[in-house]
Amino acid sequence: MAEKNLPETEPMEAAPPVPSASGTSEPLVQPPASATTARKGGGMMRSSAIFSGLTLVSRLAGFARDVVISAALGASAGPAADAYNTALNFPNLFRRIFAEGAFAAAFVPAYARTLQVEGEEVADKVATDALAAVAFATVLLTIVAQLTMPWLMTVINVGFLDDPARFKLAVILTQITMPYLPCMAIAALLSGVLNARGRFIVSGAYPILLNLIMLAAVIPARGDQIGAAYAASWAVLAAGVSQAGLCWWAARKAGADIRLGLPKLTPAVKAIIITAVPAAIGNSATQINVFISGNLSSFVAGGRTWLATADRLYQLPLGLVGVAIGIALLPRLSRAVASQDHEQQQASMDEALTLSMALTLPAAAALMAMPYFLIDALFTRGAFLQVDAINTARALFQFGWGVPAFVLIRILAPAFFARGDTRTPMIFALVSVVVNAALAIGLFKLGWGIAGIAAAVSGAAWTNVLLLGGALWRRGVYRPSVAALSRLARIAVAAAGLAVVVGLAAAFRSSFEAPVANLLASLGAGHGAKESALLLVTAAGGLTYLILAFATRAVTMAEVRTLIRRSR
Repeated sequence: MAEKNLPETEPMEAAPPVPSASGTSEPLVQPPASATTARKGGGMMRSSAIFSGLTLVSRLAGFARDVVISAALGASAGPAADAYNTALNFPNLFRRIFAEGAFAAAFVPAYARTLQVEGEEVADKVATDALAAVAFATVLLTIVAQLTMPWLMTVINVGFLDDPARFKLAVILTQITMPYLPCMAIAALLSGVLNARGRFIVSGAYPILLNLIMLAAVIPARGDQIGAAYAASWAVLAAGVSQAGLCWWAARKAGADIRLGLPKLTPAVKAIIITAVPAAIGNSATQINVFISGNLSSFVAGGRTWLATADRLYQLPLGLVGVAIGIALLPRLSRAVASQDHEQQQASMDEALTLSMALTLPAAAALMAMPYFLIDALFTRGAFLQVDAINTARALFQFGWGVPAFVLIRILAPAFFARGDTRTPMIFALVSVVVNAALAIGLFKLGWGIAGIAAAVSGAAWTNVLLLGGALWRRGVYRPSVAALSRLARIAVAAAGLAVVVGLAAAFRSSFEAPVANLLASLGAGHGAKESALLLVTAAGGLTYLILAFATRAVTMAEVRTLIRRSR
């Protein structure tokens, strides 16, 4: 479900004086030479490009994983798919609240600030204590969840109670995947250490392990739905251990002296926890949306899988754009706030806003203009039937108009976090929960079904964006410049052109898919017509967007050359 966000992301630095690692308050000073490590990695464009490039590889591997798993498990044709999706989502719910949500959002600015002000040794001591605390908390949570899983399942999937086979399988698979939580908590914290030190390669690459390990586990089990569900669940656990190990190795190689130890409630850890509590409440509020959506979808056979499949597809732009830019933006914005560089704060936000929308709006346009074409071409095979594609496409359309909002939350929230304000985003998240709950229940009962649940998630996301943006505007913290607004309008025009092209192609799909099939048949290929047709349409839409983007000067060649130079 949407994060909803959520690397992600689906996030705090206070204005001077700020608490130091020792727990005292002191004004910020210029960083010593040893703190320059925190600045490595270049500008936000370059950092985002590195992270996005690796995320793209991960998403492509994830797409291959989803195609294989969907074909192996199906959706509405048995209990395996819904049980597996429950097992995958349950530890992720807590991961988004604690590991990659509140704790990480509080830890990254604190670590970056300490690295800048007090040096590497003190910063690594903060990281060591924080690691012990988050590992202890998530291991304890995992043990409690394992022991109470049958009772928890009656709460998180009420609809499963009418299907004993689906209920029992969901309990067992979720118990297998639950230890993924502490592994991801450790990986997320170490990834934050790497990001604060300007190292984005491993933090962008480690999710690839999950996809590769799951592919290796599921491919041999195809043909056996239950066996494939077990294989995928065990692969989640194996991947979590591998990801934590990779991030540990990378952090040590980057020079971070972080060790495992017993949890200690040091002043620095207390400060991080205090900062994280409002964000945890806010993230919990977001995950209540996930809980409501999951419970409603559990009443429809295949509903969880339809929703999860649509969710994964729209998460592609969120992961590539929102998470990547948000990760690169937060440390940069935190340093600008610490140094009271208002010009840099404005420039960072404008750059993040226009860059994210230049990549997000065309993706949202495509998801809304050809949802069934996308789902049918990508997933309809094996046990994933046409009825599954139709219902998934309906949900995808509703998620599509929420995609810009999901990304904007990732851009606007760091403006609060960089100033140590986690309370305001928490309040706004709670409001969005009420909106989501009312819309989801109302639309579901009105007969919208799974599509109504997706529409509620998008509506709640836009509510959150309007509240965040309005607060920043009223406080004078951030108001998009005239140049940024002008560029956004031109980007929207280019995205609309893409929507027209791919929408017409989807409407007249059969007229050009048949010639593609004939061409492939003449070359000896009996399959791949719909996939090839989708590639052609996607390429045509992308080319249309680029032409219009350059024609309207939403993007200029000078900026492209600048990006290339900065990347080098």
